[in-house]
Amino acid sequence: MANCPAVHGGYPSDYVAVSVAIFAVILLIVRSSFPFLIHKVPSARGSAFWIPVIQVVASFNFLLSLVMAGNFLKYKKSHWWLSCYVWAVWVEGPLGFGLLMSCRIAQAFQLYYAFVKRRLPPVRSHIFLPLIVLPWIAGAAIIHVKKPLNCRCHLQTYWVIAVMCLHALYVAVLVGFTGAIRHIEFRFDELKDLWQGILVSASLIGLWVSAYILNEIHDNISWLQVTSRFILLFTASILVLVFFSISISQPLLTQVSFIKREPIEFKTMCQALGIPDSGLLLHREQAVVIDPNEPLDKLLTHKRFRQSFMAFADSCLAGESVHFFEEVHELGKIPIDDPVKRIYMARHIINKYIIAGSAMEVNISHRSRQAILSTTDLTHPDLFTNALNELIQLMKMNLAKDYWSSMYFLKLKDETSVRSNGYEMEQMSGAYSFSPRLSCVNAIDDPFHQDHFSSGSSQDVHHPYQ
Repeated sequence: MANCPAVHGGYPSDYVAVSVAIFAVILLIVRSSFPFLIHKVPSARGSAFWIPVIQVVASFNFLLSLVMAGNFLKYKKSHWWLSCYVWAVWVEGPLGFGLLMSCRIAQAFQLYYAFVKRRLPPVRSHIFLPLIVLPWIAGAAIIHVKKPLNCRCHLQTYWVIAVMCLHALYVAVLVGFTGAIRHIEFRFDELKDLWQGILVSASLIGLWVSAYILNEIHDNISWLQVTSRFILLFTASILVLVFFSISISQPLLTQVSFIKREPIEFKTMCQALGIPDSGLLLHREQAVVIDPNEPLDKLLTHKRFRQSFMAFADSCLAGESVHFFEEVHELGKIPIDDPVKRIYMARHIINKYIIAGSAMEVNISHRSRQAILSTTDLTHPDLFTNALNELIQLMKMNLAKDYWSSMYFLKLKDETSVRSNGYEMEQMSGAYSFSPRLSCVNAIDDPFHQDHFSSGSSQDVHHPYQ
């Protein structure tokens, strides 16, 4: 250890760099949890939730490994878990930078299959991610057995070349996937985040190589080691913040403001994609007569009835089927010649309703579920038809029978009646109005129109349910 100048930490610049790293980790946790804690956004399930979480953990491991292996702190390596092979090999490699790159490649893999192949990936993320981390684990195991690290936790030259080749390979794979989808007109920040990840990872590799070369050539200059490790940790702390992305896994969260505590601009995928009249209920919309004898699927196409029926179903803790119908109905508004929007909406529906264990998993047959998950065309207009037919039959047998005698239907009936009468009154008022300035005044309160109203009062106003 006598031939290792500045092997111990404790310099003021070391503590500054460690403080920056701690602050970066805190910001990363806040950034990743902000939408769920402040705006109460419901958390996703599956890879859409776990991949961003793994990114945060890998970023923490990466920065912590730089601190422990870079000798930023004063401590004696008296325990095995303080050795260079734990931090510089295992934590920094398979559990740090390697895991970060693997998460981003898994996200790019999903985007490639969804928007280029127009199907779901053939390998699930919980299988694909460990597979692409395996080369890092194998490399760490070989280094651990051969023990080529010196007292500064640096590799010998030929080992560095092999390790850098592994780093460059993962960057090249990410560049390949990103190049394959660069022509897609994404609605959110997916492509920008992929290119940003490539730039960050390449910068980290270049910075690490530069620091290694300087320290190996000028190994007796203590201030150079201190300065280079400070720059390495400081820059890495900033870059992991830039590298983190949640838009690829959960694109709707890009609509959340991280500066102001304001309501979320887009509450649903339909609104975010700009689907006409999605989620809107016009106050001046003409009332529609609700006939219980009509087929349920036809009634559900009327927004007012669908919202009333949905409220009743939610009160029975069985609203998943109605929510599914509404989102599939909105999907039908997207033209066939707009495949990007249709893929966004189809993936959203699958992640929310179809995948086992999803947030609002619907009760459909295994055959229908597998047909959707194994589809070769996410833009197909009949992708959810069989599942929708099954759910409509279930709603007819269960929810519909109780709905017609519920307070929800009676309230809808009264509202429709009032709206129908108000619409007819408005039509009569408009027919006899001589002044546009007074057209908003009801005839019964307008002395200038009493005669006209009297002449028209004999007209019958029919109740929509009579």
